[in-house]
Amino acid sequence: MKWKILPKKSNDLVEQLLINRGIKDKSKFFDSKISDFEKEIKIPGIEKSQKRILKAIENNELIIVYGDYDVDGITSCTILYKGLTSLGAKVLPYIPHREKEGYGMSKLGLDYARDCGANLVITVDNGIVAIEQTKYAKELGLDLIITDHHVPMEVLPDAYAIVHSTKMCGAGVAWCLIQSMISKSLREELLQFVGVGTVCDLIPLKDLGRAFLVEGLKQLKKTSNLGFLSLANECKINISDVSTYEIGYMIGPRLNAMGRLEHAIDSLRLLCTKDVSKAKKLAQLLCDTNSERQEMTTTAIEEAKLLVVEENNIHVLYSKDWSAGIIGLIAGKVTETYFRPSIAISVGEKISKGSARSINGINIVELIRKHLDILIDVGGHPGAAGFSIETTKIEILKKRLEKEVIEVPEEKVLEIDAEIEKKDLSKKLVLELAKFEPFGFGNPKPVLATKKMILSDIRTVGNGKHLKFKADGIDAIAFSMGELESQLKNGQQIDIAFNLEIDNYNNSEKLQLKVKDIKIT
Repeated sequence: MKWKILPKKSNDLVEQLLINRGIKDKSKFFDSKISDFEKEIKIPGIEKSQKRILKAIENNELIIVYGDYDVDGITSCTILYKGLTSLGAKVLPYIPHREKEGYGMSKLGLDYARDCGANLVITVDNGIVAIEQTKYAKELGLDLIITDHHVPMEVLPDAYAIVHSTKMCGAGVAWCLIQSMISKSLREELLQFVGVGTVCDLIPLKDLGRAFLVEGLKQLKKTSNLGFLSLANECKINISDVSTYEIGYMIGPRLNAMGRLEHAIDSLRLLCTKDVSKAKKLAQLLCDTNSERQEMTTTAIEEAKLLVVEENNIHVLYSKDWSAGIIGLIAGKVTETYFRPSIAISVGEKISKGSARSINGINIVELIRKHLDILIDVGGHPGAAGFSIETTKIEILKKRLEKEVIEVPEEKVLEIDAEIEKKDLSKKLVLELAKFEPFGFGNPKPVLATKKMILSDIRTVGNGKHLKFKADGIDAIAFSMGELESQLKNGQQIDIAFNLEIDNYNNSEKLQLKVKDIKIT
């Protein structure tokens, strides 16, 4: 792995980290408030949409909130369902089935809205590329309000109204639509769902994204939502201590699991229920389904690795044995392992589903959109995308993409925020770095490097998988680096890249280096 130590611009580490992250307004970053972003939350289309919502409430019209099956879609749907019902609206949520309908609006879903007697459909976290579906909604006599945050195409859908912003997650857009219509207490309560959507949809934690997360976390830590409390109990976490880690690696995957293997409506029910017993049962169901998903994913990833041709600049892999619900995870792991943009396709009898993940600098959704002539649909972000394709055309797409001229780095680059002297490693420094929390996409934990550290007490843990040692007397843990033990010896000199943290194991606070990479000097 190649190290890229960012240019030193300040002797003050906090100032250096702000520079590295491109943060110019220190106070706005460290004291993030949504109120600092009034312009960004007043999205065009809100006023027209709100008038139509009020008309629907006045006329007792049924409103369908049309969501999506991932965490952002589920939390977006929850926000509008709770917000609209508080206004006295007659509301039904709708979550599409991943296998039967695919991403976004489907004719099946719109038929459901019509058959229910609805006059108004509001999408959340989808719709901005649904040109044909919007036409169909008009044919059915449905007024369609689209709220979305995905990258649009050149032509926008001809909807009744569009509320669209790429500066936040779908849950954020939904909150912006409803927030001025509801009580202050509910407005604040709903921010917990925006916070969860922000983390799970990998929104950069800067500017408005950070503000949404900071205020959302405050609400989540004191939540009375039975769904979150039941999930926290199943995961054995204290909700008052929840951070981006617990959201991204424990709560999020469980909410996602239903949409991957079953139907995401159960995840929505969990977040909306007011029944303690029902919340407990649903939380258990989500956890059981997530365990099943983990097993399926492990097997599929091993299969995918066997299909990889390492010299290719993009990996296009497909199998009829892969569930459409896990192909995003497969693509993500292949991208992480081989440091190349990757596409995993679940092969269907006639129609197949694809999911793509990318690396920095390669806009995967635009790359795929070049081949719209052989695709049914495509949507997503620069870093992640999804599409549908006729099964007979998969090999054509694979050959085309593999011929694309894509400039990718020869090896993975580890970006290091600053080089630091051994004498400056301290618990006090950990507290300084904690000012940058919450960490996540766009604001990662600071990576530091210290050179010429002396090794001692080298051993492996976790059945040889992980490496533990001391570096100049400081505890260090290197996850998934157990194989390095044979190359190291006590008294040896190494350079280490790491996150600096405090280990609270057995209630004793110790300074610890969470190792990112080791270079033997």
